[in-house]
Amino acid sequence: MAEPDTTVDHYPDTCPGCGSALATATSIGYSVRQVFDLPEPQPLLVTEHRAHTCRCGHCSERTRAAFPADVTAPVQYGPRIVARVVYLLHYQLLPEDRLAEAMADLFGVKLVAATIAGMSRRCAERYQDFAGAVCALVKTAAVKHMDETGFRIGGKTQWLHVACTLWLVFYRVSPKRGSLLEGVTGIVVHDHWKPYYTMEGVLHALCNAHHLRELQALVEIEKEDWARRMQRHLRRACHAANLARQRGRPLKPALVALVRRRYDAIAAAGMAFHAAQPPLTPNPATGTAKRRGRPQRRTGHNLLLRLTTRKDDVLRFLTDPAVPFTNNEAERDGRMMKVRQKISGGFRSQNGASDFAVIRSLIATAKKQGWNVLNTLTQNTDTLLPQLKTA
Repeated sequence: MAEPDTTVDHYPDTCPGCGSALATATSIGYSVRQVFDLPEPQPLLVTEHRAHTCRCGHCSERTRAAFPADVTAPVQYGPRIVARVVYLLHYQLLPEDRLAEAMADLFGVKLVAATIAGMSRRCAERYQDFAGAVCALVKTAAVKHMDETGFRIGGKTQWLHVACTLWLVFYRVSPKRGSLLEGVTGIVVHDHWKPYYTMEGVLHALCNAHHLRELQALVEIEKEDWARRMQRHLRRACHAANLARQRGRPLKPALVALVRRRYDAIAAAGMAFHAAQPPLTPNPATGTAKRRGRPQRRTGHNLLLRLTTRKDDVLRFLTDPAVPFTNNEAERDGRMMKVRQKISGGFRSQNGASDFAVIRSLIATAKKQGWNVLNTLTQNTDTLLPQLKTA
């Protein structure tokens, strides 16, 4: 239980046995129940800074004191108000009009959309260096996750790219989906989007959650038995790898070899199945096959080719305990953009989207670090960077 701010004592009036009055001095113990509530709203805390002008007693020269560096206007909002506005705008994803209503109802602070946009812009400028430092750390991390999702800026589709680890998140905006980070090293976990394979100097690990979904579709729709066997095999391999991680040791080489042999056998059975199938015939009405060029392959055949040609990337989680079975880390970090589009729509300008990426990099990283977000938004980059955990 928490330490109470207020204590209210309750005493029985009379004894139910004989009817005698009971005084407070007769208490021999008590039981406790606590009620948690918010305090009554307080009026805004106004701090007035007075820069005094002093006259020298020797030469009569007048000198005025300087205002603090962060006090730049005759009237302005303090860091705690700005932190709450940025938190509600970029983490809780409230539209500006509803955010203004919330600030008025909750704190008695009356804002307009232009003021909110200005707070967001200045916050993004303040944490630009923090986002850059996080980007550099993600690039050099041993294992990082990458994904991308489309969103609207000024009515046009652009892309939010996510690069993250278990401790760090970096977002960036690009008009091109294929605009990838440069200078990346280590292992990149992704969903087999082909441009990732143009990155130099990295190893790849593929998201097996995607493979399981594709295999499930083949089981349910195409009734391909090899897909059912491969799905079960990958799940068992994942379970074995998770148990080894929990015990703090890698999988035994003999077990890894057994998993790979079984994998190859299932893939070979799938290839034999598709080799025995008749070729797809052209159907102009539905477009099920092409009239020219290479004969069209079935969906299951295409998946098999990926699983065989990229076998090492599919099974990298077996030999490297730091590599997860899926790319869910990046997908979770990118999912909020779809939520924002549903709640608030797209961005009106490129600058607004870029500000969002910087601030969201800070907030998402703060959540993974276990920091209090509101407190984080009142601190500066030089204070935050030494606190970063990377492993």
